[in-house]
Amino acid sequence: MLPEAFLDRMQQTLGDEYEEFLKAFEGKRHQALRLNALKAGLGGKNAAEEKRFISRLTPVPWAENGYYYEAEMQPGKHPYHEAGLYYIQEPSAMAPAELLDVNPGDKVLDLCAAPGGKSTQLAAKLKGKGILICNEIHPARAKILSENVERMGIRNACVTNETPERLLAGFPEYFDRILVDAPCSGEGMFRKNEDACEEWSPENVMMCAARQDEILDCAARMLRPGGRLVYSTCTFATQEDEGSVERFLNRHADFRLVPIDAEKAGLRDCGGQLAGTVRLMPHKVMGEGHFAAVMEREGPALEERRGVAAGGGFKRISGKELGDYLSFCGENLRCVPGVGPERGGKTPGKAGTCSGGENGACYVRLGDHIYLVPEDMPDLGGLKVLRPGLHLGELKKNRFEPSHALALVLTPEEAVHVLDLKSDESTVLSYLSGEAFSAEGEKGWYLICVDGFSLGWGKLSGGIMKNHYPRGLRVNL
Repeated sequence: MLPEAFLDRMQQTLGDEYEEFLKAFEGKRHQALRLNALKAGLGGKNAAEEKRFISRLTPVPWAENGYYYEAEMQPGKHPYHEAGLYYIQEPSAMAPAELLDVNPGDKVLDLCAAPGGKSTQLAAKLKGKGILICNEIHPARAKILSENVERMGIRNACVTNETPERLLAGFPEYFDRILVDAPCSGEGMFRKNEDACEEWSPENVMMCAARQDEILDCAARMLRPGGRLVYSTCTFATQEDEGSVERFLNRHADFRLVPIDAEKAGLRDCGGQLAGTVRLMPHKVMGEGHFAAVMEREGPALEERRGVAAGGGFKRISGKELGDYLSFCGENLRCVPGVGPERGGKTPGKAGTCSGGENGACYVRLGDHIYLVPEDMPDLGGLKVLRPGLHLGELKKNRFEPSHALALVLTPEEAVHVLDLKSDESTVLSYLSGEAFSAEGEKGWYLICVDGFSLGWGKLSGGIMKNHYPRGLRVNL
């Protein structure tokens, strides 16, 4: 049951379109996924399976690598999901990240990032170059965000659990691109989530609008002159959509609205009530609903970034401390993540990456864990950081144990020992559920893959593959 006050407002807003809008709520929901460009398109032995999978999908017109799927496909239960080959994402929610116009090398902030759909979309556009800060204020949701960053094989992302105000203190005028997918009254989720209907009220709409003003003001001060900010919500309330944009522009004279060419963006007939903005409405597009606006900060570009600290300000690990990690790589990998073949493993404090990303990263140690952090990461001192960069693994007594995150950024060609399973065989299900299984080969660490995509680690000894798939991620497929 849709709230009566909501229906009255929508009738006044939509006029002749109101009945068509109501009818859309009676239809089926459109489901979509977005292929992960950091994993897809690798070619080789997995190309045929990848092509077969894509052939069953229908493109989302406004999103690169976005595809609709039929419910019976159940992609969330396919091993490809655990390999990070795609992210299941509501189709209209794919639009804001496309509008941010991210390029490799940019410094990007996703300010309200959980559960991670838009963050992982932005990461794919960075192609391992530049820096992505993914922030979420709620601790439980920040943990889910961090898990999705890991699953999608992202090397250059930092996950924080902070308020916008505390982030601003560390990153003034730092970012080239900022996405504010703001907390809202969630009217676009009514068909998907009954709880959203029950929690809705006109008072909540006004409360959300006030909170959006505060978030946007913080975002404005973190954007560099010449930078781009995209504001989006999944609600239909004018106070939270066009109203939030107009109030922001009135408060910030150095920002201008950048008109969105809806036709060019694949969003035909999606103009918002404020010229140049877009509204994705369920009676006009195959999606639940979204609002988006693009704004740019005017002024000359700054010569230097503020707040930069090598390796995020964390203490770099010494070459001696890194010895067990380098030994592991020498025995089990054909390259050294963070060193790369061009450096020959001789400069452990600073180097490049194995199969993607830009050179110039630092090894840092947090407790017994080693991370690879982009060298020009902002100073993260004093912030709640869940993941400062790529988690490589843990130092244990006289040995190094690789992380799940490390497995998910590797390709089969980069590992010495590989066990490539087929997606339709029972062994892959055994692995994902945490079971050990019989296998033949040399003793040691194995990169477990499915159709050529990495899934995690296993350790073979005595004909038994010990399962190192994380307990918290084990599934029943």
